[in-house]
Amino acid sequence: MSTARGIVSDMLPPLQVGDYTLENRLIMGTGGITDLDALERALVASGTTLTTVAMRRYSAETKTSVFSMLQRLGIDILPNTAGCYTVKDTVLTAELAREALETNLIKVEVIADEHTLLPDVIETLEATEQLADRGFVPMVYTSDDPAVALRLEQAGAAAVMPLGAPIGTGLGILNRHNIELITSRAGIPVVLDAGIGSASEAALAMELGCDAVLVASAVTRAQQPTEMATAMRMAVHAGYLSARAGRIPRREHAQASSAFAGRISPIDELT
Repeated sequence: MSTARGIVSDMLPPLQVGDYTLENRLIMGTGGITDLDALERALVASGTTLTTVAMRRYSAETKTSVFSMLQRLGIDILPNTAGCYTVKDTVLTAELAREALETNLIKVEVIADEHTLLPDVIETLEATEQLADRGFVPMVYTSDDPAVALRLEQAGAAAVMPLGAPIGTGLGILNRHNIELITSRAGIPVVLDAGIGSASEAALAMELGCDAVLVASAVTRAQQPTEMATAMRMAVHAGYLSARAGRIPRREHAQASSAFAGRISPIDELT
């Protein structure tokens, strides 16, 4: 990105999540797309260095798998526990992921029911505590409740991932005040997860103080996934810079940008 007076780096500072260094603050999900070529183009356009993959039955002999593609692109895998409803299932899925992918990084996702896909915060809290005790680096999908976010941090979460809106809805950030409360109080990275539908909402998440954004459906189900992935990458970058630039205070009344002193008055010219 060039400016009239110099160069602004395209790279944002890396983000530390536990012992893992996240090189790009846009995390991509792989769900919702069936065309691997389209997924690859979107991943490359997004610039992401980390992508979530739900643990499923998988044959090592499959040549055109998501796993082999990510390996070829040099993108790290963040296995998630999508589809788990209990602590027991979540811990088992995490252990299988660690064994298969040789990573302690895990996205903890414990849902309450398949209709809302909202997180079961009680099961999530217990699962986070057990996984942290077992040496995992838990990145935890949760509600937008600031009190719950703090409890997850105390339970050993390496990052909290509050939802903007229910998974796959594209409703954006429904409670920006709560997201701001979470980011202002957290001592660990905050990653906005779920509900984002457009690039402007990704930028807003960063402006509210989030450290990173995770998108999946917003890209994989867009009419033009590659273009949307590019837009998301630029939005995260813009939101990060905007948050640190310091916005002007909101005012109730107008305020001229130029001083009134010395202005030319038609009446003065005639007298």
